[in-house]
Amino acid sequence: MSLMTSQLTDTQAKILGALAHRPGTLIWMGLLMIILGSIGVFAEAFFSIASISLMGGFALAAGIMQALHALQARGWKSVSIQLVFALIYVAIGVIVWVSPVAALEGVTLYMATLLFATGGLRLVTAFQHTQFSGWFLPLVSAALSILLGGLILAGWPDNSVWVPGMLIGIELLLQGWSLFFLGLAAKNATK
Repeated sequence: MSLMTSQLTDTQAKILGALAHRPGTLIWMGLLMIILGSIGVFAEAFFSIASISLMGGFALAAGIMQALHALQARGWKSVSIQLVFALIYVAIGVIVWVSPVAALEGVTLYMATLLFATGGLRLVTAFQHTQFSGWFLPLVSAALSILLGGLILAGWPDNSVWVPGMLIGIELLLQGWSLFFLGLAAKNATK
């Protein structure tokens, strides 16, 4: 064991691993995510448009790369199928760039449906485990997912410009605070 981890219990050292040597990395990553998440929450429409544009750019780039690869792979039986995939990716990328609001409407509908469906499945799971003491937490999680999915669906498509950016911002905030406090705990554990 190194000098820094020698002060830790074996369990702490196993959990922290290399993190015990560099807790500052998590702290700074957490702070960066907190800043980005805060921007996302307060500039949710910008985050939505930026995110969907980035996804469109990735689809376009992937389509171009796939087409170039397919055209260079002479003799391969799947060249025509790969070119169809490439055209689909390019078309999606162009559509997203030409009409980002329509793309956001599709993404928002997908997210609302996903939240509603996963909430329903968590609800079933919660009731399947009522004999365990922690069954209430999946029930709460299910109710929140169903509620959030329902609220998004109720406001769709009008809320499509801000909902994805807001959810990305909230996710960045949650992950940022999680990493920040994990880094602080690792730093304190190695003192």
